[in-house]
Amino acid sequence: MKCQRCSNPATVHLTKIIQKQKHELHLCQACADKQAGGAADMSLSSILQSLIGQHVSPDAEKLARLTCPTCGIKYMEFRSDGRLGCPADYETFRTGLEPILLRIHRATRHVGKVPSRARGTAGAGGLLELRQRLRQAVEREDYEHAAQLRDLIRQKEASDESGQPDPIYG
Repeated sequence: MKCQRCSNPATVHLTKIIQKQKHELHLCQACADKQAGGAADMSLSSILQSLIGQHVSPDAEKLARLTCPTCGIKYMEFRSDGRLGCPADYETFRTGLEPILLRIHRATRHVGKVPSRARGTAGAGGLLELRQRLRQAVEREDYEHAAQLRDLIRQKEASDESGQPDPIYG
């Protein structure tokens, strides 16, 4: 594509939407510099600042250069794809993720609901904890306590399968 002002190849493509109509302007770098009059900085850092700076922090340029040491994903890749690469990204990109999570979820910590089938395993008297306590009792050779825990586990499993409400969680 050629520049709309001269015959050089167009390398800068500007799109403006004015009153619901799309207006495109294709310019070479020299014509784009002339049109901007030196006022608009077309450097990568200024473009990144304008794209992510409004949502993140004053450290947007620093954040844009971050790369996860575990999976190698860059922060800008996450911003464009909307997907993180590994669990380590949450710590690596913390300063950029916290404002996004606050805006979307109104919190930075997951506090979701527990499915009704899993409620018995969620609390202090849950099956997972009871099984762990049973294992510890057997290791200590406290067989009386282990037998009580075994019976309690069987009772909880039977009540979960029958569909009756859990006595602890209702």
